[in-house]
Amino acid sequence: MNLIMLLEMAAEAMGDRIAVGSRLEGTTYNQLLQQASTAAAGFRAANVDRVLLCDESSPAVPAALFGAAWAAIPYAPLNYRLADDDLRSLAQRGGPAIAITNAHTGLRLSGIDTIETIDRDVFLTTGSESMPESAWSMDPEEIAIILFTSGTTGPPKSAILRHRHLVSYIVDTVDFMGAAEDEATLVSVPPYHVAGVASVLSSVYAGRRIVQLPTFDPDQWIDTVLQEGITHAMVVPTMLTRIVDAIEARGGEPLLGVRTLAYGGGRMPPQVIRHALELFPITSFVNAYGLTETSSTISLLGPDDHRVAQYSDDPSHKRRLASVGRPLPGIDVAVRDPHGTDLPIGSVGEIFVRGTQVAGEYLEKGSTLIDGWFPTRDNGYVDEFGYLFLQGRNDDVIVRGGENISPGEIEDALLAHHGVTDAAAIGVPCREWGEKVVVVVLADAEPPSESELRDHVRTRLGSSRAPAHVVFIDELPYNDTGKLLRRVLRADYSHLGDGPAS
Repeated sequence: MNLIMLLEMAAEAMGDRIAVGSRLEGTTYNQLLQQASTAAAGFRAANVDRVLLCDESSPAVPAALFGAAWAAIPYAPLNYRLADDDLRSLAQRGGPAIAITNAHTGLRLSGIDTIETIDRDVFLTTGSESMPESAWSMDPEEIAIILFTSGTTGPPKSAILRHRHLVSYIVDTVDFMGAAEDEATLVSVPPYHVAGVASVLSSVYAGRRIVQLPTFDPDQWIDTVLQEGITHAMVVPTMLTRIVDAIEARGGEPLLGVRTLAYGGGRMPPQVIRHALELFPITSFVNAYGLTETSSTISLLGPDDHRVAQYSDDPSHKRRLASVGRPLPGIDVAVRDPHGTDLPIGSVGEIFVRGTQVAGEYLEKGSTLIDGWFPTRDNGYVDEFGYLFLQGRNDDVIVRGGENISPGEIEDALLAHHGVTDAAAIGVPCREWGEKVVVVVLADAEPPSESELRDHVRTRLGSSRAPAHVVFIDELPYNDTGKLLRRVLRADYSHLGDGPAS
């Protein structure tokens, strides 16, 4: 099992089909296979331990990814948006490496003795050596990709994905040659995100043309959809919010060409997805929940669920828009208390997952699996119909008077208010209760009052969940992959506490 097998199969079956780029001037599967072969030969000759990519999305991404797999060298894309010191620190983890860069990032990595940089254009146009056709390792345990976690609660960890994890995920979830020749997917998530890796692998295996948007801009996203005949796309919630706003600014004309639009990576405000369903009336929407450590998606809220939730009067159906759907075939999900005991249906606890695609391993501390189960550190519950609802991270739990309070349940209650467009709940120190609840709200032009929102939460969840403070702001802090940065909110509003917790 090796990732290069996915590309080899595609080249043999549909070698002249465009794999990457525009309809008229893109790279075919045969050409991509040759690029990977040349890249692999170059990586082997460089005698490095790792292939780094420090660049935006470009045709160099699939060539480097598959070339590294062919050369049996781990591929490690870097977050080029990091500060210089943090970026250089990540780049120096491990042994000698070759880094594919652009002009700007090449300068940022210059002067590191263990790293050889090569400009992406040079990388794609130079080299005459090729690898023998079957000269790749078949060891499924070899490391294919190293992805650095977002570090929302601490320094980034080096998550390991082995060939068997990624190949299992693709083969189990994607139909080989399942895409029609006219299909194209728009990749607007960065290459260092697991969704960016998964989109390349799944598109190649399905035979779907990859169109890349180096930096996300909602108007450019819409223009690319129209110009390139995009049929599939994946976005994070903040992207979809901006796309919806941009469509409205253009007059609200629906986009009719997109067949499937997947979203994930963070909480999706219900009013945004409902509006999107109206602006993409023939599009199949998919909410995908996954983690870096699970090789991407482990559960899906599918198109039928979205349609039923949009038009049903049944509250249980409408509530599903706030879920991440049901586990994929081959994925097991359990919800457990802090002692590792499975909880009953509807009870909130930590989500554990297992399956052949689940890695749960880091360079720094090895495997974190417990009897084959990966502790996600996400809190949530499963309802009586098998739908999974997320309630925030373990680190986000608010402890008030000895009671654990999930910020997700408070946020869900706030988002049910017609005047609230986005919300976040955090805990700040409180001498009497240990912590008290603060909610930060993005509201409509005529926001509700603080007392109205406090009563709104109290009525639905009880007095212990009612916020002690309500703060109205213009924008909540999210990282570039759609994750809410609660640590930023806690730092910004810690002054609302009344001293250290006793």
